Amino acid sequence: MSTPSRALPPRLERLRRPALLAGGAGLLVTIAGAAFDPGQFFRSYLLAYLFVVNVAIGCLSITMIHHLTGGYWGLAIRRLLEAGTRTLPWAAVAFVPLAFGLPHVFPWARPEAAQDHLIQEKQLYLNVPFFLVRAGFYFLVWTLLARALNRASQALDTGADYRRTSRRLRGLSGAGLVLMGLTITFSSVDWAMSLDPHWMSTMWGILFMVGQVLSAMALVVVIVAFLGGDTPLAPLLRATPALHDLGKLLFAFVMLWAYVSYSQFLIIWSGNLPEEVPWYIHRLHGGWQVLALMLVVFHFALPILLLLSRHTKRSPRLLGTVAAGLLFMRLVDVYWLVGPELHDGRGIPGYLLDVAALVGLGGLWFFAFTRELADRPLLPVGEPDLREILEPARG
Repeated sequence: MSTPSRALPPRLERLRRPALLAGGAGLLVTIAGAAFDPGQFFRSYLLAYLFVVNVAIGCLSITMIHHLTGGYWGLAIRRLLEAGTRTLPWAAVAFVPLAFGLPHVFPWARPEAAQDHLIQEKQLYLNVPFFLVRAGFYFLVWTLLARALNRASQALDTGADYRRTSRRLRGLSGAGLVLMGLTITFSSVDWAMSLDPHWMSTMWGILFMVGQVLSAMALVVVIVAFLGGDTPLAPLLRATPALHDLGKLLFAFVMLWAYVSYSQFLIIWSGNLPEEVPWYIHRLHGGWQVLALMLVVFHFALPILLLLSRHTKRSPRLLGTVAAGLLFMRLVDVYWLVGPELHDGRGIPGYLLDVAALVGLGGLWFFAFTRELADRPLLPVGEPDLREILEPARG
């Protein structure tokens, strides 16, 4: 089998320049907004950053899940996932601006926090130097894991011993998922839950883990559906149930997200503790209840009904449409989770900077993602299963 070209598929290549231009324009508008309202700049930046970095981290988690479980579905999206993991150093750099605006975002970083008895009890953990050290540690772990997995996977393409390299990938993935569980839990507490230092949830970490995996899965399914009729993906999708399996995984992750989300709500609401229930009360009033209803309908009920159909899971166009809708609803979910704290419990304000920051960071991340994707063949050419599938197709 000849080695596939490393050139980016034309359909994605045509999106690179618009993504870069949109990202640059959005970032310039966001930076300009900082001159008029620094506080809103940092709040909008954090909101956009949480959504974008969730996709990159989710790519890393799914990569390790695939190495442990195998399956044709992973052959179709492995290079997409790996390209997403290689954007994590970019995400680390993009975190730096937040370090200069922590008091604008986090109540525990403000001078008046010294008068809050509960925050003072958590000061050993919630303090600026330790917060930044932890953030650096998270990115170090994620970047090292991504680099090790990418190197081993690329070695297969250059003729490395398949059995030995596969064992190494499985070993890295098994230990890596444990590290991912710990780092995602603590990072979600640091970057999102500590926006309200008086509130806590023991399910917060798993809620973010599932959300990240679902975000990344939705993105790669959209891209696979977008490129599904082109070489080299088309022969793989025709010869294997990869697309159908991706639809089933999307279904499973939607169900898991709904289960975790409802479990957190049920535990807190039935417990009826005064320090916990207000978190949901704020999200069920002031316009936020509209987003909650959207999540129930468009993040759970409708996708589940559509993904129950075998026809939907086998149709690139239909599955890609469902995945695109889920990716948008992932943004709505992140906004619903952290928005009330970022906007001081007020109703949905609709700030221009929220949109500008999302376009800026999202556009630049997508440009970085496509740049990384162009560095390697779109399919893992060193996989024996892939050679067996594509050789008959080449005839």
